[in-house]
Amino acid sequence: MSEKRKVTVDGEEFEVDVERDGETWKVRVGGREFSIQVDGGMPNEVARRSTGRGKKRNRSGTISSSIPGKVVSLHAAVGDRVKEGDVLLILEAMKMQNEIQAPIPGAVSEVNCESGDSVEANVPLVIIEPFDESV
Repeated sequence: MSEKRKVTVDGEEFEVDVERDGETWKVRVGGREFSIQVDGGMPNEVARRSTGRGKKRNRSGTISSSIPGKVVSLHAAVGDRVKEGDVLLILEAMKMQNEIQAPIPGAVSEVNCESGDSVEANVPLVIIEPFDESV
């Protein structure tokens, strides 16, 4: 299963689809596919996420855009229960529409944007409170 990642090549940022294929990675960008092999393997975080192994990471429920953009559609409201990976909003940035997914399971506690809003980088758009797993 592939995942979307942002990569920077020679100072230019791209959104790519990355999928592990044995010892190599298939990367799709702009309709072209590349096979990549990194000396010493891929960084631990990417390898751990793609294989499902490793310790659980402490992830935040705060969702923000790393670059300015426009909210194309909003699929979350305060009180909604979401699963990790649920699409919460569609954000257009750099002429690309990006599905912004829930990084953790929980309940939406804040929504700080609406469809059509222009948003600045690093401003919290949606906040998810994690489920209390001790209950």
